[in-house]
Amino acid sequence: MSARRFFAVALVVSLLVAGVASYYASSRPDGLEHVAEQTGFIDSAEESATADSPLADYETSGVDDPRISGGLAGVIGVVVMLVLSTGLFWLVRRREPADGTR
Repeated sequence: MSARRFFAVALVVSLLVAGVASYYASSRPDGLEHVAEQTGFIDSAEESATADSPLADYETSGVDDPRISGGLAGVIGVVVMLVLSTGLFWLVRRREPADGTR
């Protein structure tokens, strides 16, 4: 399998997991929230500085259906990470000298 095909398949699988599998994700609190509820310090939690961001709490602002909102947030996250990691790769990649010597 060529590298290009491998990365294309990996991208499709990532998008499917982020967009479709997240539809079936639990709406119950995560582990830290669960422990905070069980031990009684959940009320001392403060709102995050990014609580008003478009993708806060694994949701997409402006989308009313919580499952679609979560799936869309996952797909956006995959695309953003793809763009950032590709940009970082191109910045740090090895380049051949102009004269062809190493």
